[in-house]
Amino acid sequence: MQKSVATPAFEDLANQRLAELLPQAAALRDQGHGQIITYSRKVFIPLTRLCRDVCHYCTFAQTPRKNEAPYLSADEVLSIARAGERAGCTEVLFTLGDKPELRYASARAALEALGHASTIEYLAAMCRLVLKETSLLPHVNPGVMSTEEIALLRQVSVSQGIMLESISERLCEKGGVHYGSPDKLPAARLATIRAAGKLQVPFTTGILIGIGETRAERLESLYALRSLHEEFGHIQEIIIQNFRAKPATKCAGREEPDMGELRWTIAAARLIFGPEMNIQAPPNLTPDDYSLLIGAGINDWGGVSPVTPDHVNPEAPWPHIATLRENTEKAGKELVERMAIYPSYARAPSKWLDPSLRQAVLRGSDAEGFPRMSAWSPGLGSASIPAPVSRSVPLRLPAISPDVRDALSRASDGRALSEDTVARLFRSRGHEADAICAAADSLRQATVGETVRYVVTRNINYTNVCKYKCAFCAFSKGRHSANLRGPAYDLSMEEIIRRAHEAKMRGATELCLQGGIHPGYTGETYLELVRTLKSVEPDLHIHAFSPLEINHGAQTLGLSVSQFLAELRQAGLGSLPGTAAEILHDGVRAIICPDKLNSRQWLDTVEAAHRNGLRTTSTMMFGHVDGPEHWARHLLSLRELQQRTGGITEFVPLPFVHMEAPLYYRGLARKGPTFRETLLVHALARLVLHPLIPNIQVSWVKLGADGAKACLQAGANDLGGTLMNESISNAAGTEHGQEMGPAQMDALIRSIGRLPLQRSTLYGPVPEATMRRSYCAPELSAMVLTPAGKQPANPPHRRETEKRIDMLLLHS
Repeated sequence: MQKSVATPAFEDLANQRLAELLPQAAALRDQGHGQIITYSRKVFIPLTRLCRDVCHYCTFAQTPRKNEAPYLSADEVLSIARAGERAGCTEVLFTLGDKPELRYASARAALEALGHASTIEYLAAMCRLVLKETSLLPHVNPGVMSTEEIALLRQVSVSQGIMLESISERLCEKGGVHYGSPDKLPAARLATIRAAGKLQVPFTTGILIGIGETRAERLESLYALRSLHEEFGHIQEIIIQNFRAKPATKCAGREEPDMGELRWTIAAARLIFGPEMNIQAPPNLTPDDYSLLIGAGINDWGGVSPVTPDHVNPEAPWPHIATLRENTEKAGKELVERMAIYPSYARAPSKWLDPSLRQAVLRGSDAEGFPRMSAWSPGLGSASIPAPVSRSVPLRLPAISPDVRDALSRASDGRALSEDTVARLFRSRGHEADAICAAADSLRQATVGETVRYVVTRNINYTNVCKYKCAFCAFSKGRHSANLRGPAYDLSMEEIIRRAHEAKMRGATELCLQGGIHPGYTGETYLELVRTLKSVEPDLHIHAFSPLEINHGAQTLGLSVSQFLAELRQAGLGSLPGTAAEILHDGVRAIICPDKLNSRQWLDTVEAAHRNGLRTTSTMMFGHVDGPEHWARHLLSLRELQQRTGGITEFVPLPFVHMEAPLYYRGLARKGPTFRETLLVHALARLVLHPLIPNIQVSWVKLGADGAKACLQAGANDLGGTLMNESISNAAGTEHGQEMGPAQMDALIRSIGRLPLQRSTLYGPVPEATMRRSYCAPELSAMVLTPAGKQPANPPHRRETEKRIDMLLLHS
């Protein structure tokens, strides 16, 4: 997974002093990880404390005791795991001694009573139990393993690990700390790490310093691990652990390595493994000054448990996570939680995870492979939404890096940012993310003021029959989908006219028409829709037809897109919704809408509309299989288009609503964007598109009232339409309703100290009489859904989509 880096010469490292290594190591770490220092919130389950080894510094391993069970029972395992789950843990760390059944008869008898032939087999059963009964993801450290044992555990754990400790065979000789411990032979441990690499297991390893090894032997150990990683790419972290002397051990009187030795080794590891490797030092073993470890090049604190002690080092309590965060921020870094499997591995699940585990990891992840930090998803309730970000976040905070400060300054000045810079901003967390939202809101205030506009509109989705197979869509109906989301329909013209009349009576100024691509529709269908509606309600603005519908209509009439748009405009079309954009990245489109317009076709169609005097909106549907690099390209593509034509009225981020989406059902999509990602998309839209697209709109039907308010405080200035009917998000499972009337809109806007104002589609004023009608609108009449006829074909096979996701991840 990690990129290859130049290997520093052994002699160069061995002879370098600490003062020479530290700045190089810190700079490399920043190159690979920026401001982020990670940790895993875990619960620690010591499945057995029996071990056939007799390491001279260990207090974890114990001998059998009378009346004490050698193994935790399934109930005990589940009780500890559930306590961790309640405390917000995402990882369950199983730790245990090496194959105690090979030494102790009591272990063999206990395993037989439990119905298992080996400790590894019982461990696999307990991992399976935790996966079934909780949301925790297992990481296992069972010692030396065979290929078959690693393969068994790969089915029930997202990562595995074994500390190399040292490559020194001297330590296994008489008088050494590993004497009498067959599983500590370096060759055996390296063989386990190699076997894990062959099986593509995300793996944790590292070295233990201060147990009698020399600096040269430490370096030899690290180079041996690097060689294995270069071959297989599976080592997800290197732990540099310092020996702690423990009472009642043979090493009780041994001198512990000082901070200088620890920092020298950390820095050397960083230089050997390069910028992207995760280098960890346990914070509970060096609690005096965390900043010294950060300065040496670490980017991870390891697992920290709010529930269970460090059973391996019981004399060293875990720091409180709040203390860890405070000390990390004092060092100018941002503390970010991770899963047991590191982000770069979580983003490539088909390579690094057993099929049975991929869905759990994907559904628990954000776009970068970090854990979702709340239960919130678009379309769901707002109970877990955090407080809206303050506009007063200072840009001088140490955790805000110079590149972010510079990018925010350039964007606020209206200068275009590079794709890499925008993607970098999308990856911001903590204080940096707050600063981006604050900068976006300040820019909103300076450019469009305190007014929040909205349009009274009626949404008419005239058919849900569609010949396309978009994997994200829960609205469209093909031959086999009626049983999932209700019947297929194709509205009669009488019903469409009735809805238009009712919209006018309820104070609407706009009709928004979109539907599936019905195989029986032609361009004449769309023309007739517009002509009819303009003839019966000439005052209503017709905002209709996505670029996909435009292309379909043009093709059926044998016209160019530009010719068809000209005919639609002459018939009375007022503007186009910039939907069907999804993500303007063809790698993503190949997964979520493989038979739809490609990115260039969508952009060309919108540009043709502008050239024909038709304004359009613009959209981006995000939070499924996409990520920061895709969002960056999408925004910059819109910016370039707007610079050429000036025809876009607003940008509308559309968070993916996952609940009924086929892609999610098949285990191939996330649960929509996280709340942090949603805020950042709105905020960065304001900054990246400035000053070319002044209106950033929130989708209340996807975000709900509280989510909409938060986004309005992060750079957005438009609340979209009242809708009256909303079928697409509703079919996907949103809980936020189908209409938000003007009185509700006004109350929402005023609740955050802003000024509400009705607008027309093109941001013009609304007649006073029309506005008055909108505030005393009667209840909507019951809708008639005219049944549709014959249906089109089935979606692509799951494996085809998995292959496309693999290619996308490889490219990214």
